Amino acid sequence: MADETPRNAAPEGKAADHNRKEKGFAHLLAASRYSLQGFLRLCGESAFRHELLGFFAGLALFAVTGASFGEYLTFAILMLLLFSVEAINTAVEELVDRISPEISTVGRNAKDLGSFSVFCLLVANGLFVAYTVFF
Repeated sequence: MADETPRNAAPEGKAADHNRKEKGFAHLLAASRYSLQGFLRLCGESAFRHELLGFFAGLALFAVTGASFGEYLTFAILMLLLFSVEAINTAVEELVDRISPEISTVGRNAKDLGSFSVFCLLVANGLFVAYTVFF
Protein backbone atom coordinates (compact mmCIF):
# COMPACT_ATOMS: atom_id res chain seq x y z
CA MET A 1 0.00 0.00 0.00
CA ALA A 2 1.39 3.36 -1.04
CA ASP A 3 -0.03 5.66 1.61
CA GLU A 4 -2.00 4.57 4.64
CA THR A 5 -2.39 8.02 6.22
CA PRO A 6 -6.06 8.76 6.87
CA ARG A 7 -7.56 11.51 4.72
CA ASN A 8 -8.60 13.62 7.65
CA ALA A 9 -5.27 13.37 9.48
CA ALA A 10 -3.68 16.71 10.30
CA PRO A 11 -0.66 17.60 8.16
CA GLU A 12 2.72 17.61 9.77
CA GLY A 13 4.43 20.70 11.11
CA LYS A 14 2.84 23.94 12.25
CA ALA A 15 -0.62 23.11 10.93
CA ALA A 16 -0.69 19.95 13.01
CA ASP A 17 0.20 21.97 16.12
CA HIS A 18 -2.50 24.50 15.28
CA ASN A 19 -5.19 21.79 15.07
CA ARG A 20 -4.29 20.13 18.37
CA LYS A 21 -6.77 21.09 21.11
CA GLU A 22 -5.06 22.41 24.20
CA LYS A 23 -6.71 22.45 27.61
CA GLY A 24 -6.47 24.70 30.63
CA PHE A 25 -3.66 27.25 30.81
CA ALA A 26 -2.03 25.87 27.65
CA HIS A 27 -5.26 26.70 25.80
CA LEU A 28 -5.09 30.30 27.05
CA LEU A 29 -1.48 30.60 25.90
CA ALA A 30 -2.26 29.09 22.49
CA ALA A 31 -5.28 31.36 21.99
CA SER A 32 -3.17 34.38 22.94
CA ARG A 33 -0.50 33.36 20.44
CA TYR A 34 -3.10 32.96 17.66
CA SER A 35 -4.58 36.37 18.49
CA LEU A 36 -1.14 37.98 18.37
CA GLN A 37 -0.46 36.33 15.01
CA GLY A 38 -3.78 37.71 13.75
CA PHE A 39 -2.92 41.18 15.01
CA LEU A 40 0.49 41.06 13.34
CA ARG A 41 -1.13 39.89 10.09
CA LEU A 42 -3.65 42.72 10.29
CA CYS A 43 -0.80 45.22 10.78
CA GLY A 44 0.19 44.34 7.21
CA GLU A 45 -3.05 45.95 5.97
CA SER A 46 -2.79 49.68 5.24
CA ALA A 47 -6.47 50.20 6.10
CA PHE A 48 -5.83 48.82 9.60
CA ARG A 49 -2.76 50.99 10.05
CA HIS A 50 -4.88 54.01 9.09
CA GLU A 51 -7.52 52.97 11.60
CA LEU A 52 -4.85 52.66 14.32
CA LEU A 53 -3.63 56.13 13.42
CA GLY A 54 -7.22 57.38 13.66
CA PHE A 55 -7.54 55.78 17.09
CA PHE A 56 -4.49 57.57 18.44
CA ALA A 57 -5.51 60.84 16.75
CA GLY A 58 -8.95 60.49 18.35
CA LEU A 59 -7.41 59.92 21.77
CA ALA A 60 -5.27 63.04 21.33
CA LEU A 61 -8.29 65.04 20.19
CA PHE A 62 -10.28 63.84 23.20
CA ALA A 63 -7.43 64.89 25.50
CA VAL A 64 -7.36 68.38 23.98
CA THR A 65 -11.13 68.82 24.26
CA GLY A 66 -11.40 67.40 27.78
CA ALA A 67 -13.57 64.37 27.01
CA SER A 68 -15.07 62.43 29.90
CA PHE A 69 -14.06 58.92 30.90
CA GLY A 70 -17.32 57.60 29.44
CA GLU A 71 -16.52 59.21 26.09
CA TYR A 72 -13.04 57.66 26.08
CA LEU A 73 -14.57 54.29 26.95
CA THR A 74 -17.23 54.53 24.24
CA PHE A 75 -14.61 55.53 21.68
CA ALA A 76 -12.34 52.64 22.68
CA ILE A 77 -15.23 50.17 22.38
CA LEU A 78 -16.23 51.53 18.96
CA MET A 79 -12.63 51.30 17.77
CA LEU A 80 -12.29 47.72 19.04
CA LEU A 81 -15.45 46.87 17.10
CA LEU A 82 -13.93 48.52 14.02
CA PHE A 83 -10.70 46.54 14.42
CA SER A 84 -12.71 43.33 14.79
CA VAL A 85 -14.77 43.98 11.68
CA GLU A 86 -11.61 44.93 9.77
CA ALA A 87 -10.07 41.60 10.79
CA ILE A 88 -13.15 39.68 9.66
CA ASN A 89 -13.21 41.64 6.40
CA THR A 90 -9.54 40.79 5.79
CA ALA A 91 -10.26 37.12 6.54
CA VAL A 92 -13.15 37.10 4.05
CA GLU A 93 -10.96 38.72 1.39
CA GLU A 94 -8.19 36.17 1.93
CA LEU A 95 -10.62 33.26 1.76
CA VAL A 96 -12.28 34.58 -1.39
CA ASP A 97 -8.89 35.10 -3.04
CA ARG A 98 -7.80 31.57 -2.05
CA ILE A 99 -10.99 29.74 -2.96
CA SER A 100 -11.93 31.74 -6.04
CA PRO A 101 -8.87 33.49 -7.54
CA GLU A 102 -10.80 34.22 -10.73
CA ILE A 103 -13.16 37.20 -10.86
CA SER A 104 -16.64 36.16 -9.76
CA THR A 105 -19.84 37.93 -8.80
CA VAL A 106 -20.14 35.96 -5.57
CA GLY A 107 -16.55 36.77 -4.57
CA ARG A 108 -16.98 40.44 -5.43
CA ASN A 109 -20.22 40.59 -3.43
CA ALA A 110 -18.56 38.99 -0.39
CA LYS A 111 -15.73 41.51 -0.50
CA ASP A 112 -18.13 44.44 -1.04
CA LEU A 113 -20.26 43.39 1.92
CA GLY A 114 -17.21 43.17 4.16
CA SER A 115 -16.09 46.58 2.97
CA PHE A 116 -19.54 48.02 3.69
CA SER A 117 -19.46 46.68 7.26
CA VAL A 118 -16.13 48.44 7.84
CA PHE A 119 -17.54 51.63 6.30
CA CYS A 120 -20.54 51.55 8.65
CA LEU A 121 -18.29 51.43 11.70
CA LEU A 122 -16.05 54.16 10.31
CA VAL A 123 -19.13 56.38 9.98
CA ALA A 124 -20.29 55.47 13.51
CA ASN A 125 -16.86 56.34 14.90
CA GLY A 126 -16.71 59.58 12.95
CA LEU A 127 -20.17 60.64 14.13
CA PHE A 128 -19.29 59.84 17.73
CA VAL A 129 -16.04 61.81 17.58
CA ALA A 130 -17.80 64.76 15.92
CA TYR A 131 -20.53 64.70 18.57
CA THR A 132 -18.00 64.49 21.41
CA VAL A 133 -15.76 67.26 20.08
CA PHE A 134 -18.37 69.74 18.83
CA PHE A 135 -21.33 69.28 21.21
